[in-house]
Amino acid sequence: MLVSACGDGAKPDINENSSGNPVAAPVDYLGAVNKGRKKAIGEVGLMRVNAALNQFKASNSRPAKSLQELMAEGYLGALPELPLGMKWQYNSRTGKASIVRVQ
Repeated sequence: MLVSACGDGAKPDINENSSGNPVAAPVDYLGAVNKGRKKAIGEVGLMRVNAALNQFKASNSRPAKSLQELMAEGYLGALPELPLGMKWQYNSRTGKASIVRVQ
């Protein structure tokens, strides 16, 4: 009977933020919080940049040639800082900015 209780049962549901070890739960939690914080910082910055790009396009009847032009024309003081390992990317054809991983 003991053998059946210790057999290969269902494994705990472990997501990418969890090690599955109860002892490491506080560390897993803080890691998940930090990951969420970084994502939120990036998303808020992206909304600011794309809003400024939309204002530029509405005023000039064309997309900005670059993010530097957006700042030079006063639509954005500076690019919002991004989490480590991320960078800004801009598509001048679509007039949209995005955040990508540094490779």
